[in-house]
Amino acid sequence: MPIEWNSIRRPVFLAGDATIAYRDPCGHYHDGVFRVWHTQVHGEAGGDWVAATGVVESRDLANWTQPRVITPLDRRLNYSSPGNVIRYDGRWVMCLQTYPTPDGGRIGDETARVFAMCSDDLVEWDEPELIAVKGPDVARVDMGRMIDPYLIEDKDEPGKWWCFYKQNGASMSWSTDLERWTYAGRVDAGENVCLLIEEDDYVLFHSPKNGVGIKRSPDLRNWTDHGLLTLGQADWPWAQGRLTAGHVLDLRDEPAVGKYVMFFHGSSPEGCALQETHGHSSLALAWSDDLVAWEWPGK
Repeated sequence: MPIEWNSIRRPVFLAGDATIAYRDPCGHYHDGVFRVWHTQVHGEAGGDWVAATGVVESRDLANWTQPRVITPLDRRLNYSSPGNVIRYDGRWVMCLQTYPTPDGGRIGDETARVFAMCSDDLVEWDEPELIAVKGPDVARVDMGRMIDPYLIEDKDEPGKWWCFYKQNGASMSWSTDLERWTYAGRVDAGENVCLLIEEDDYVLFHSPKNGVGIKRSPDLRNWTDHGLLTLGQADWPWAQGRLTAGHVLDLRDEPAVGKYVMFFHGSSPEGCALQETHGHSSLALAWSDDLVAWEWPGK
């Protein structure tokens, strides 16, 4: 059944509060089902907390399942910030990060790294495995702190995959087997990178201090800025602390959808003041026909 956009009553589809935050959405659409994996921060803002990766599902973007946790609640790991899900060698592959806080603290420590885990059905997932983005000769301890991975196939070389990750801006490495990686440079960008291919360009969405930034490149080397999206933030108290982490799906060719769909999170000013990595954050959505003009419920 086609999506009835007018039936979506509000932008927020998963509301956070003082004791749990929902952040870093990773959208996916398959066989008529939207899935949004995300970070769940359990614990009161400003206090002790632990994070995990969770998921919600919907067929119409209006009615959603209850969130389900798919990784352990373990502060030594804090598996979180799922980047995206790709199809590779007959299986689904999700990239995500660890964000360890073994001794407490507001942000993940220097051992944060990027990982991938596989699934046959998008429901049950194997144990995450380290993505050695600096290459086989660089030990895990020497890789440096990195978060927010994203995988995309090269638009000009089928079978060549890129992993973007937050380190010194957005760093990038490439592989032809998702196992042996070669570091290849960086681009000035914020967190939560997401990439699409559109009109023979790479379109990169990222998170600066506030909003969703957009860059374009024909070759992953030369980049131009294409604006900043804040959507309805001025009218949304739940997002006026920070709106960020835009994850965009190109579903123009899906008959039931026919649009770009963006998932993002918004944090309240009160939540951000207590703890930016919590922020009373909620997940929300918007949609577009052209990546320029965006619509959302109640606009």
